[in-house]
Amino acid sequence: MLVKIPALLDQRQLEAVCSVLRRGNFVDGRSSAGDRAALGKNNLELAPSTDDFEALNNVVMTQLVRHPVYLQTALPAKICAPIYARYTAGMEYGSHIDDPVMGAPGERYRADISITVFLNAPEEYEGGELGIQTSAGAYEVKLPAGHAVLYPSGSFHAVRPVTAGERLVALTWVQSLIRRADQREILVQLDQARQALGPGDNAEALNRIDLCYANLFRMWAEV
Repeated sequence: MLVKIPALLDQRQLEAVCSVLRRGNFVDGRSSAGDRAALGKNNLELAPSTDDFEALNNVVMTQLVRHPVYLQTALPAKICAPIYARYTAGMEYGSHIDDPVMGAPGERYRADISITVFLNAPEEYEGGELGIQTSAGAYEVKLPAGHAVLYPSGSFHAVRPVTAGERLVALTWVQSLIRRADQREILVQLDQARQALGPGDNAEALNRIDLCYANLFRMWAEV
């Protein structure tokens, strides 16, 4: 399932984030990739051991982890520290699948859902589309600044070559309480159905949806 979150960050937040990124200390992005993925990776990533990194997280991650679409879709158990990536002309990330398990020893998590937050306007760079191949088809994603997209970590995806300008994004990965994507989608649709009904509609139907949602969640959750 591919889900977009519009306007995760507002203009003031974006200006603050991009100001920090443009003075940040960036390193070769291949250091954060697995052996196979690194072969096709050509980008720069903000060095995590800086004061700037924490300041960025206070804006980007705070907005993400409390957003209702993220909570409803990801059903998160764990989320990792993000990567802030820069792509300039000639850079790209070839087709790859994210590692199934990430994190340092003692802090391991399963990567179920990948998230890209677009930090600068699509007019500021040419190319750089996020190509995602899912069971429902192929998508080319290039969203306005401040928007985010969630997609399966186990799907092939790529960043198309940037031919001009600069592409700035934040990337993170989520371990969901519900391991299987098809089960998460059922729960999302049930949740959307009960929200569409509302408390003043059919109380009996709403109660039955609540019952199904809670018991399916109980059946499938891994805690």
